[in-house]
Amino acid sequence: MKLQKFMYFRFMDFSSIIGLDHIKNHLQKTASRHIIPHAQLFVGSTGFGTLPMALAYAQYILTECGPEKNKIQAKKYVSDLSHPDLHFVFPSIIRKTHKKQSSKDYQSEWKNFIQENLYADEYAWNQYLDEEKKQGIINVRDAENILKDASLKSFSGGYKVFIIWGADKMNKDCANKLLKLVEEPPSKTVLLLLTAHEDRIISTIKSRCQVLHFPPLGEAVLSEALIEKQIEPNLALQIAQQAEGDFQKALKLINQSETEELFEKWFITWVRAAFRAKGNKTAIKDLINWSTEVAQSGRETQKQFLLYCLNFFRQALLLNYSANDLVHLQPKTAGFKLKNFAPFIHGGNIIPIQKELEKALYHIERNGNDKLVLTDLSIQLTRLIHKKEQELKKAAD
Repeated sequence: MKLQKFMYFRFMDFSSIIGLDHIKNHLQKTASRHIIPHAQLFVGSTGFGTLPMALAYAQYILTECGPEKNKIQAKKYVSDLSHPDLHFVFPSIIRKTHKKQSSKDYQSEWKNFIQENLYADEYAWNQYLDEEKKQGIINVRDAENILKDASLKSFSGGYKVFIIWGADKMNKDCANKLLKLVEEPPSKTVLLLLTAHEDRIISTIKSRCQVLHFPPLGEAVLSEALIEKQIEPNLALQIAQQAEGDFQKALKLINQSETEELFEKWFITWVRAAFRAKGNKTAIKDLINWSTEVAQSGRETQKQFLLYCLNFFRQALLLNYSANDLVHLQPKTAGFKLKNFAPFIHGGNIIPIQKELEKALYHIERNGNDKLVLTDLSIQLTRLIHKKEQELKKAAD
């Protein structure tokens, strides 16, 4: 079943956001009392709703907390992403040949992108730009543009709001330059930094921000949101149970893509080779060939695949310990059964496997040699997947 693109833009107010009532109430009440911290960090997966919340908050600040007389018109400008006092910064691809040097050069693409889906992640953004093999960054030019815009008088005479989506992608030069604005902001300037990776925000900026953590969305909330979008109730509930509180993931589950089929193929090829590799030189060669194939896909795809692997291992663990109600993964590859794989993933090796995957993610994120990273990960998997639970417990003791 194909899901139609969602268009959220009537008025982007708090009532249009899925769930998160406690955060809505907090932001609206504090803003109504003119308690608006100049720098705030929204932490959570994009699928939990950080961007729609930032937009609803920005709309409230720009229309209810200033001298704006025509509030209906101002709300429309925010909903159209055209309000002159609302600024967007996000990871972008530097294209010298096309004179695209910062996110300011991608504003039209960005606005079209989020009008289709406010809950989309960075991988979807790169796909939209047809740049799946590159990683976007927020660079020093972005910081310079923020400083320039912040120094100007607001169009409406009230607040200026800067939404920095994917704030963990600020490089060192950008973060250091932006720090000055965070420390000494002009009057009525609000910075909303959005990230799924709080630990990647430099401490000097984070310590000066008010931090709001966004929890996963509840199953009932997700199910209701899907039903409102014409998804049959039983299917909506099933998808909500599988989505792990992430609305973007729910949308992906509706539109099962060729990418997910490819990830399953890669994963099963990988673990089968890892099982054979013990004392088998041919299988080691297969793992190296596998690493070469995956390394050709581009870093953003590799990162998404490693996250897919993390989920696959966790689902196997849950099945191994009979938490069947929490298991939603249903591999389609002929000859592969999750129930046969599950006994090999247990309390003794799940944490080491998770650490190895997270380490690989870390190095790929930082432009390490992807083929070497994936080969090393494969060797570690070969070692861990053959270990019995008792052996690993003894080693830990």
